[in-house]
Amino acid sequence: MKLRIGQGYDVHQLAAGVPLVLGGVPIPHTHGLKSHSDGDALTHALCDALLGALSLRDIGYHFSDKDPANKGRNSLEFLRIVMEMVRNEGYEVSNIDVTVILEAPKVNPHVPAMKQTLCETMSIRLEDLSIKATTSETLGFVGRREGISVFAVALLYKVTESHAGL
Repeated sequence: MKLRIGQGYDVHQLAAGVPLVLGGVPIPHTHGLKSHSDGDALTHALCDALLGALSLRDIGYHFSDKDPANKGRNSLEFLRIVMEMVRNEGYEVSNIDVTVILEAPKVNPHVPAMKQTLCETMSIRLEDLSIKATTSETLGFVGRREGISVFAVALLYKVTESHAGL
C-alpha cells in the first residue's frame, strides 16, 4: 500500500475584538486570531499537512493572503478544496493528529465540536482525527498570550480497488 505523510504548522497573533475560530468552531473569548482569512490556525495547519503529504506546496500558495477573494474567508472552504485535491490525486486519509498550543481559552471543551465539523468537511470518520490541546507553560509568545501554535500530521493512503469505499 502506498502511504504519504505530511506535516503542517501554523501560528497566528492574538488580537482583541477579533473572533476566535478553531477547527471551524467559533470559541467565545476576548481575543481572536489576526489573519487575512478567518485565522483558523488549526484548519490552516491541517491543510498544510494534507498538501505536504502530496508535495502540493502549502496553503499560502493555493490561497494567497494577497488575493482579496480570501479576505475573511472561512478556512473550511480551503479544507474542502484541499480534500478535493487529495482525492483527485487518488488518496484518502488514514489518520490525522493535531496539537493546538494556546494558553487561553481552554480548547479541550471544544474538541468534540471541532472533530465533528472537520470530519464532516473532509468526509472522514471521527476516529481518524485526533485533536489535542496543551499550553506552553507560560513560555514564549504563546505563554505570553500573544499567539497560538498548531502542529498537524496527516497520513494518507493510495486508494486501490480493494480499499475503495473505506
